[in-house]
Amino acid sequence: MPYPLKALSIALLISLFLVSAAVAQQQQEPRTPAAPGDSVWVIVNSVKPDKRTQFEKFVNEVFWPAAKKLTPAEQQIFRQTRVLYSGRPEKDGTYEYVFIMDPVMPGQDYDIERLLQKMFTAEKAAAYTKMFQETLAGEQKWYRMVQSRL
Repeated sequence: MPYPLKALSIALLISLFLVSAAVAQQQQEPRTPAAPGDSVWVIVNSVKPDKRTQFEKFVNEVFWPAAKKLTPAEQQIFRQTRVLYSGRPEKDGTYEYVFIMDPVMPGQDYDIERLLQKMFTAEKAAAYTKMFQETLAGEQKWYRMVQSRL
């Protein structure tokens, strides 16, 4: 008899998680993808293998949540940006994380360090900038693209 009770508890926890995720998704404003001719940026971050957890913590627990401290226009750049995580390492052992700004919001500042300075005290912003920068295995690769009609 304990097995069915345990299975029921697990099923209940999974259901609660799925409902919470669905509610959180509904609360987010929908993204408006780039129209033909709009600018789209793709930024590739090569992350050191031993710094993946730190990078993900920075993105998920520091940077994105703190966007609520910004102006509505600045918050929009976060809603228009997707983050893709690599499932396996590159040949050199690094992991690639991709930011896709779709579309780029004209006139907005996407610089991580400057955004952190708007979100936090100077001391905390410097610490979080360091937290981000020490995860990178090299320079970010930027691709400035234009949305096609297809």
